[in-house]
Formats: sequence, structure tokens, C-alpha cells
Amino acid sequence: MLHTILVPVDGSSHAEKALSIAAQLARASSATLHLLNVTELPDDVGMLAGTTGQPLTEARRRELADTDGTQARGILDRARQAVELSGLDVKEVVREGKPADTILREAEAIGVDAIVMGSRGMSDLKGMAVGSVSHKVAHSAACTVITVT
Repeated sequence: MLHTILVPVDGSSHAEKALSIAAQLARASSATLHLLNVTELPDDVGMLAGTTGQPLTEARRRELADTDGTQARGILDRARQAVELSGLDVKEVVREGKPADTILREAEAIGVDAIVMGSRGMSDLKGMAVGSVSHKVAHSAACTVITVT
């Protein structure tokens, strides 16, 4: 029986589909949904940060970061609007860090029974280069991981 489900949301269609499935699971088991958005600081690698391969200055890194949480709040709001969540116990959290590591830390901190996540997110190009977040989470999590395509 599931009591707590973590759903990382990043604004992608895969994350919305994962949330839809997680909502169905939560309804069936009266579980609490924990929506997580991970704000990732831009890498020094310019290609991944939308520059021409030059290292980022600290000022530019902060400019690109979602320091006030506006983007994260928008992503969480859009996820809530895209999927019917009425009647469910839903909690939201925004964390900063590397997505896979942050998802795993949050899952452990909450003590979730399952993580339901999309197989691909908003950073597909980066995922192909360094390995996908869902793959890392699925192979490292101490709980059930359901990956939605």
C-alpha cells in the first residue's frame, strides 16, 4: 500500500503524464502526493547554459538561476492545472541542486513509498550527454520507482 508518492515535475509532457498516473495511484490508496521541482544552477559548460562554450561568470550564473522561485512556482502551478488533483492531499516543495541527487535526497527525507517520474524531462539534450535523471533515480532509489514514457 502506498502512503506517500514523490512526483518530480519540470514542465515536460512526460512529467505531466507521470503526475496523472501518480494521482490515480494516490486516489486508489489515499496516498499523499509530494510534487517536487528541482531548480538546477546552470553548469559551467556554456553549451548547456545557452552560451557558446565559454565558462559562466558567477554573475551570469545567478542571472540564469531561478533565485526567487518564479519559474518553479509556475511549473508547479501548470502541473496542478494539467492534472485533476482535487480531493487529494498534495504537498509542494522546491529544491535547488542536481536533479537526480536532489530527488533521491528528498525521497529519503520524506520517506516516500514510491517515486513516479517521466522518462524524459526538459533537458533531453543534456540527458543524452550525461545520462538521464530517471535512469539515475531508478538505479539508486531505496523505494519503488515508476518511470512513465
